[in-house]
Amino acid sequence: MKAIILKEYGLPDILEIGEVAKPIPNDKEVLVKIHSASINDWDWGLVRGKPFVIRWFYGFKKPKINIPGVDISGKIEAVGDKVSSFKIGDEIYCDLAESGCGGFAEYVCVPENIVSKKPSNISFNDASALPHAGLVALQGLVKKGKVKSGQRILINGAGGGVGTLGIQILKSYELKVTGVDSGDKLDLMKSLGFDSVIDYKKVDFTDNGEKYDLILDTKSNRSVFKYARSLKKNGTYITVGGSIYRLLEISLVGLLISLFTGKKLSVLIHKPNEGLDQISKLVERGQIKPVVDGPYGFDKIPKLIQYFGEGEHRGKIVVEITK
Repeated sequence: MKAIILKEYGLPDILEIGEVAKPIPNDKEVLVKIHSASINDWDWGLVRGKPFVIRWFYGFKKPKINIPGVDISGKIEAVGDKVSSFKIGDEIYCDLAESGCGGFAEYVCVPENIVSKKPSNISFNDASALPHAGLVALQGLVKKGKVKSGQRILINGAGGGVGTLGIQILKSYELKVTGVDSGDKLDLMKSLGFDSVIDYKKVDFTDNGEKYDLILDTKSNRSVFKYARSLKKNGTYITVGGSIYRLLEISLVGLLISLFTGKKLSVLIHKPNEGLDQISKLVERGQIKPVVDGPYGFDKIPKLIQYFGEGEHRGKIVVEITK
């Protein structure tokens, strides 16, 4: 089968397109013929081996994972002898982050317990855009952020996958939501329901005097003290991405700020596939639909990972693996 092969850390242009053996599922796995995959920060980090903490888990000098890709949708082609929840032909989607990756290939073996059936009212392309970004938004805003009607919310990096899905999740609440991203994404953000939008190249939201009950940050490129200043009394700041320095600063200094001010600043520990059934229900009710950048062809994956890293994409970058 064809696959994107990672042999060493570096910029995405070191990735190779090659042939590898088609995997065989064990007793508790299903073999998925992948239709679509999406690109996210997990892939950007794994390919480069940055932040350095990635190498603690996936190899210091060379990556232990040879096929990147975590968000997939596809159809089950074979099942292990002890699989009971799925059958051949089922259409599924899931996040492979904790099961060895392997999404940028024609086939992958997946543990039965992380797989969810794809909502019937969306395409494979749309489904592949949901697992990682959808659950980061859901876990950050609802589970950890405990969003409530009447609040003022800000999403930083609002034009990407997390932000474009997050605003749709928030529509069932009575609140005001501000989105921050580059100027060329502001029209898209307004069309999705953001009450106000900020071009980060023109305005620093941590310096404009506005305060929020909840901030969900996908960038974390400011001092923790600036974020604390942008919170209302007893407000909450949650980051879901950024440099290792900023994440450590928020974890450690943020804890002290929380103790002395009542403002809560923390890092979201994303739990892959936890709550994907809730995402499915939202999709089935027509409450969320991903914004798809693409779909693109399989051979474009190396360039698309670089494109993701540059932050110019809108919504989720989706690749069609097979048709």
